Amino acid sequence: MSNLKKPRKTAAGDADATRIKAAEVVDMESRLTHDHHQPLKLWLRMLSCTVRIETEIRSRLRNEFGITLPRFDLMAQLERHPEGLRMGELSKRMMVTGGNITGIAEQLVQEKLVVRVPDEHDRRAYSVKLTASGRRAFSRMAAAHEEWITELLGGVSSRDKSKLIELLSQIKQHLNEPPMNDRDQADRA
Repeated sequence: MSNLKKPRKTAAGDADATRIKAAEVVDMESRLTHDHHQPLKLWLRMLSCTVRIETEIRSRLRNEFGITLPRFDLMAQLERHPEGLRMGELSKRMMVTGGNITGIAEQLVQEKLVVRVPDEHDRRAYSVKLTASGRRAFSRMAAAHEEWITELLGGVSSRDKSKLIELLSQIKQHLNEPPMNDRDQADRA
């Protein structure tokens, strides 16, 4: 059962209910004042939503499947690459250190959800891949995960979700551009 509160309906309508709900939540955004700039407000809104959704997903994965989000994420990477991935590649894809990946993979090996496979090009290295049991377990978890995300984002229309994807893609594209030096910025102004 979700620990996220449902918005209360008021006589003034859904807009008031949303404002009341937003006012009740104490999170990153609660630090904002009317004097804060729009980019900061946007950043904290995105961060607050991300943290709340991630916290809920972590809780549900732990309660329903007895698995952590990092272990689920590693299995998701391996599901996309049935031939397996080397530890360094997993580390890059998951944006965590090699030591963390090794620990997560070792737990999954002990549970027989993944298996180590020697690298055919480098005897010192190995890849990990999902076992048949790991594929079945991940399939069940992924289906539940998708339902949870659909539920958690259910208050946003399909059209607005598409718009958000487009807007966030613009931000991502901007972040992937090489940084401008001071002279380039002056030339743009």
